[in-house]
Amino acid sequence: MNMDFSEALPPASFSQPAKALWWLKKGGLKLGSEWEKAHAICQTAEGTRQYDLVHALAHWVEGDETNRDYWYRRVGGGRAATLEEEWQRIAEQI
Repeated sequence: MNMDFSEALPPASFSQPAKALWWLKKGGLKLGSEWEKAHAICQTAEGTRQYDLVHALAHWVEGDETNRDYWYRRVGGGRAATLEEEWQRIAEQI
């Protein structure tokens, strides 16, 4: 995954879930306009594993543990110990 977050947009070649993941990282794994973009992408294909994985991470970033845990249950559970580690784990999968 392209780690150049200084660009205005994620690479066009990225899948939609990868773009959502890119937006989360560009936003520093914090709430803000980048989070909103990532979350909107995730909502476009709920029920698709890669989208749901990033959706879970987005709700972790948001601090909504109930919603986070719901999305992790949908993808079979399991997650890394920290947001940064989880971002990397998901990046390796998608």
